Amino acid sequence: MNSENKQSTAALTLAAIGVVYGDIGTSPLYTLRECLSGEFGFGIEQQSVFGFLSLIFWLLVVVVSLKYISYVMRADNAGEGGILTLMSLAGRNTHATATAVVLILGLIGGSFFFGEVVITPAMSVLSAIEGLEIAAPSLDVFIVPISIVVITLLFMIQKHGTGLVGKLFAPVMLLWFILLAIFGVNGILNNPTVLHALNPWYALQFFVHYKTISFFALGSVVLAITGVEALYADMGHFGKLPIRIAWMLVVLPSLVLNYFGQGALLLKHPEAIKNPFFLLAPDWALIPMLIIATLATVIASQAVISGVFSLTRQAVRLGYLPPMRIIHTSENESGQIYIPVVNWLLYTAVILVIVSFKHSSNLAAAYGIAVTGTMVLTTLLSCTVARKNWHWSLFSVVPLCIFLLCIDVPLFSANLVKILSGGWLPLTLALVMFIIMTTWKSERFRALRKMHEHGNSLEAMISSLEKHPPVRVSGTAVYMTRVKNIIPFALLHNLKHNKVLHERVVLLTLRTEDAPYVHNVHRVSIEQLSPTFWRVVASYGWREIPNMEDIFHRCGLEGLNCRMMETSFFMSNESLILGKRPWYLRLRGKLFLVLQRNALRAPDQFEIPPNRVIQLGTQVEI
Repeated sequence: MNSENKQSTAALTLAAIGVVYGDIGTSPLYTLRECLSGEFGFGIEQQSVFGFLSLIFWLLVVVVSLKYISYVMRADNAGEGGILTLMSLAGRNTHATATAVVLILGLIGGSFFFGEVVITPAMSVLSAIEGLEIAAPSLDVFIVPISIVVITLLFMIQKHGTGLVGKLFAPVMLLWFILLAIFGVNGILNNPTVLHALNPWYALQFFVHYKTISFFALGSVVLAITGVEALYADMGHFGKLPIRIAWMLVVLPSLVLNYFGQGALLLKHPEAIKNPFFLLAPDWALIPMLIIATLATVIASQAVISGVFSLTRQAVRLGYLPPMRIIHTSENESGQIYIPVVNWLLYTAVILVIVSFKHSSNLAAAYGIAVTGTMVLTTLLSCTVARKNWHWSLFSVVPLCIFLLCIDVPLFSANLVKILSGGWLPLTLALVMFIIMTTWKSERFRALRKMHEHGNSLEAMISSLEKHPPVRVSGTAVYMTRVKNIIPFALLHNLKHNKVLHERVVLLTLRTEDAPYVHNVHRVSIEQLSPTFWRVVASYGWREIPNMEDIFHRCGLEGLNCRMMETSFFMSNESLILGKRPWYLRLRGKLFLVLQRNALRAPDQFEIPPNRVIQLGTQVEI
């Protein structure tokens, strides 16, 4: 590796520390406190402290280091990761029934992420601001208002992009992890016996000694690995190597040292259970740590918000969500986007969560179900990829799958007891998103099938129009069609009502490929169907947004010159009505109509000048 590559890797590693590890890096704020808070009846004694520390350490090693860092991150789609990417990969080489199951699992995983993303900013920011209780107990009444102000500022800056703020992420988070390690080492030096908890024997003894109640305590232990999905989801931004280096050299050592430092403090001063994270710091460092913790939790929240923007864009391009306005906030980085409707819906939900739950301990009761549910689905899908795509033998995949599920399923099951105490919230949000995504996909397919069932042959119609042409007018007409061999509705209606045809007709189909990016060489394919009819297929990856000017430019390079101001775009404006169907399908149909009415229209979606668009209406019964 030459010096330039080394510098690039170092820069990406530093950036990964700032973005990828924000969520999991702020877990020490509340994890050990929730484990030993008394909810499950554990006292602050050596057996319980050692047991929890051993569980936390081995979860970090097995789940994060082995499962995600070493195994799951192998499954990438042109460098991109995330649960929907895993769904796409797993569904490639399977038969129809298995593909349907894979799609459902992937959509459930994506829905879980939407459910989790509402909890994360509220939990992180509240846990940081709660340090005020230690600095000045009388200020505890201001925790919720200050948290709301911080969250409001965070969501307001989204429209300006994260480029400038992002430059501060890495140094702040690096300082955060350094301080975690320093204060952790200081705590360990005061009680070095706590290092015995590195032995997995104490984790096993924990289950033997506390029996049934130890199983339910796993619901608190899992707080140590929330945010683990970000490692995989953000892989496309930084690459595998920088994420792995950052984890092994900086994040993992810092987290382990801080958890064990907190454990050492609690063994000497059990009263520190009120907030062991902030009480681990010296008195003089309390206010600076409060400020840095607030910044770190804002960064953790920013990473999750960026993640939900990326997931939404991916779902839109794959056809699981209606088109919506997506704004690029950086000219250089395609991953920096802003989706206004998602931003403000998410902001409203987070504020409602903060006002309703008021304290991070209350939110901890709602946190973890979506995370562990996604972990189970990731195991199933990644093992499918290993078997079908990587061609691993059953003797390798089955034991691996069983081993991972033996960790994931108990963690998920332990979190199910949280449903009544707040866990219903992320599950409800996930259910809503699953219904929306499946409704849009299935009802859109039904509508398109209904629209294209006229059965007219495109080739026969073009041949007829060439032999017996209607009145031809100068210029180029572009008819956008979703299926390239079907006659566009707009063309049929233009001939029926206007009885004219332009001297050159382009049938344009925009296609989303099963990849994040499409190389420019394969961007546009052109086929001349007759002397005056052309077919153009423009292909884009799910991380790209089609642009009509770019398509025209590439058509010009291929010999089909089109000028935007001399072209008319004919589009079909469908008016959908519900036909006879059962009540439950009727409800789904009504939801689809609401989504369709609020979807971004094609002229705005593809940046077509409004004065070049002609919309022809048609009524379709679905």
